[in-house]
Amino acid sequence: MSSEKTLIRVGHSPDPDDAFMFHALANDTIDTGKYQFTHELQDIETLNRRAFEGELELTAVSIHGYAFVEDKYALCAAGASMGDNYGPMVVAREPASIESLKGRRIAVPGTLTSAFLSLKLLLGDTFEYEVEPFDEILNLVEQGKYDAGLIIHEGQLTYAGQGLSLIVDLGKWWYEETGGLPLPLGANAVRRDLGMETMLEVTSLLRQSIVYGLDHRQAALDHAMKYGRDLDHEKTDRFVGMYVNDWTIDFGEKGREAVRLLLRRGFEAGIIPQLVVPEFIG
Repeated sequence: MSSEKTLIRVGHSPDPDDAFMFHALANDTIDTGKYQFTHELQDIETLNRRAFEGELELTAVSIHGYAFVEDKYALCAAGASMGDNYGPMVVAREPASIESLKGRRIAVPGTLTSAFLSLKLLLGDTFEYEVEPFDEILNLVEQGKYDAGLIIHEGQLTYAGQGLSLIVDLGKWWYEETGGLPLPLGANAVRRDLGMETMLEVTSLLRQSIVYGLDHRQAALDHAMKYGRDLDHEKTDRFVGMYVNDWTIDFGEKGREAVRLLLRRGFEAGIIPQLVVPEFIG
């Protein structure tokens, strides 16, 4: 490996959509020029917290988490995970109304996740919560340790297999609430101190990796399958399709509007301490 290469440390979640997105970079199937990419896989809440320290040059962040690190990072125009009339869900052991969640104890995957921000926008301060590992929440709800669980990632496709009922799909709620906007969940953020030229080049390589995965779907799915807890091939394909698509190649104007609105609503509700106007690179 040439010592002249610039090291770009990438942080992303160990789940199928991120694995699909980064397949080309992780497996050296595209030319990265003067950059050498290394990958660190951690859950999104851990990555949100690490971003406070600016440790990684390129990192997955929740749109909610980004509000706290925008001094250090800008959002890549490529690499978004958007819930287009679907998204994180609240599930419970028995069918129930949204109203019934008030006063309940809900397991959540992290307080900086966009899922948590959405739930707070819906319910305000009317519920109790505890942070649990995202891949344990279904089990904990099934075991009766919580009244309900806020689920992200592939749990959105598998909860019914554990006999759980959907109380609310927050992506659907947001879509109706905003007159048809997608719910911006995650993005990739590039560190500002790299300088604009590098930020643009790294974003371009990220976009190339996403397009490569979409153009070579089978190979990228084979890679993504390694990260799909309890997902068969059909469900992995479906899950990847939900979160790696045209929105992921570029937020587009509608996607950018959705990000600005979510951050503004979070600020107006007192969940985000300052009004953040996102900067998009590329």
